[in-house]
Amino acid sequence: MGRALLTDFYELTMAASYLRRGMTAPATFSLFVRRLPPTRGFLVAAGLEECLEFLEAFRFEEEDLAYLTSLGFADEVLEAFASLRFSGDVWAIPEGRVVLAEEPLLEVTAPMPEAQLVETYLLNKISFHTAVASKAARCVLAAQGRFELVDFGLRRTQGLEAGMAAARASAMVGFGATSNVEAARRYGLTPSGTMAHSYVEAFPREIDAFRAFAGDFPERTTFLVDTYDTLTGVTRAIEVIRDLGLEHHAAIRLDSGDLSALARGARRLLDDAGLTEVRIVVSGNLDEHRLARLVQDGAPVDVAGVGTRMGVSADAPYLDTAYKLVAYDGRPVAKLSTDKATYPGAKQVFRAAGLRDTLGLRDEAPPPGSDPILEPVMEGGRRLRGSEDLEVQRRRYESDAAQLPGSATELVESIAPTAGVSVALASLTEGVRSGVRWE
Repeated sequence: MGRALLTDFYELTMAASYLRRGMTAPATFSLFVRRLPPTRGFLVAAGLEECLEFLEAFRFEEEDLAYLTSLGFADEVLEAFASLRFSGDVWAIPEGRVVLAEEPLLEVTAPMPEAQLVETYLLNKISFHTAVASKAARCVLAAQGRFELVDFGLRRTQGLEAGMAAARASAMVGFGATSNVEAARRYGLTPSGTMAHSYVEAFPREIDAFRAFAGDFPERTTFLVDTYDTLTGVTRAIEVIRDLGLEHHAAIRLDSGDLSALARGARRLLDDAGLTEVRIVVSGNLDEHRLARLVQDGAPVDVAGVGTRMGVSADAPYLDTAYKLVAYDGRPVAKLSTDKATYPGAKQVFRAAGLRDTLGLRDEAPPPGSDPILEPVMEGGRRLRGSEDLEVQRRRYESDAAQLPGSATELVESIAPTAGVSVALASLTEGVRSGVRWE
């Protein structure tokens, strides 16, 4: 499906007006985040893959045109829509890279109607994927490598597509597995899961549930021990582990209560029973702050399942993204609105060591010691390369994250670095602003 109607209505009316007036010269739009949320010291670029898939498949289907007919669009416009495909070029920051405010995550150059029509979809995908990847990255930073993180977000994300996005984005920044089986299949991730409290409750006794599950899945047995009394549940799990010889394969999961204290108590019981290899999994309303508390407490945790708060980016559920026209028919343009002013022209971000960024013009030379990070990813409506492996994106994120200043990675009072502006871009901006005709 072409999905052309996954857009705001005004995109269609503007495109129709452009077409009727022959305004089909190349237009460049820049998609960026105006300001970072107060709790964010950086963002992680994500969502590009789905955007490129959409652009390649973009078209109006017969049923789309029939619906637009019912809305009163002119025949000449509908004829133009029927043959319209995305034929433009896209430059973008690769997924997994750290990005800052005002830096374009992607720029589209295409005939004006095409570039306008794709705005809503691109904003939707880039905004959500980037928000969730950035939240997941904070969880990884909070864990400090002390324990593995698993995505548990699917059941409460705001839609199934969002659950898929959360699984992919969290893997991009360092999560080790996901409970989302379809995401595991589609993206080559490790599926992970235990049992629910309902499973335990379905058996006459807790230990009966443990024996049944361990008998069915001896190679991947994780006992959920907090259905009734947590530490009693641990002792029953120990009995089953010993009886069935699961010392090297089993884990227990804590899903409620004081996780730090319960993890310490469970670890003592396990170690006293000689089960030093049995792992402890924790879950239950975890986010970066609660993960940091586990680390600070020295909780003996091996795996943490992070769900809702990561999957919906609970403390920053949206980004102040914008998709703004920066050039049309060879003429640089800018928006001058208070607090929403934009920079004109097709751009590039030049990055020096330590994530010292400069926002400049695409065709200018990099400042000394800097390299451009926006790359051409689509030309003439076709991708320039195939889909990337998530491991490539993970390594890209790890490289950038290692250069973040400590103030940007603070979980409570983070301070986001800001990109400088090149002399060439500042000069062009001033020229455009002074040349705007107000009459």
